[in-house]
Amino acid sequence: MAADNGSNTAITRIEERELIMERFFMASGELVFSMYTEREHIVNWWGPVGWTTIISQMDVRPGGVWHYCMRSDDGQEAWGKSVYEEITRPKRLVYTDAFSDENGNEAEGMPVMKITTDFLEEGNGTKVISRTLFASQEELQKVVGMGAIEGMGETYDRLELYLKRF
Repeated sequence: MAADNGSNTAITRIEERELIMERFFMASGELVFSMYTEREHIVNWWGPVGWTTIISQMDVRPGGVWHYCMRSDDGQEAWGKSVYEEITRPKRLVYTDAFSDENGNEAEGMPVMKITTDFLEEGNGTKVISRTLFASQEELQKVVGMGAIEGMGETYDRLELYLKRF
């Protein structure tokens, strides 16, 4: 499976309970890492096309919380809450991610995912490898069925466009 933006492709595969997405960006690992960890950057690209990200809390440290809302152009809201486990600048982020409400309470019946994102410098750019681990194959399929692969492909496209500013 691949999401193609015309010039750069997000390579996607599923291995048992894990969704793996890779994308190459023409930017340094330090810059790409900053895009994921700095409020002033992530609000400019996080989320699929037509969605805006509003940050309620962003404390990037082990044990810190990123609580955010993605709001669509037509007013739909999707809240999420991540808790950072490991931060190795500019190489790796590890965090749990859950659907939540506006108060940060995890949404019942929705998957909790463990996400490991590696930033590998290659030549003049950085390959981002995101591994999302689910408790079961059923939970993985539930999120895939919600459009996660397409949404993340669009999110990567937005990041690529935003990086051109720097």
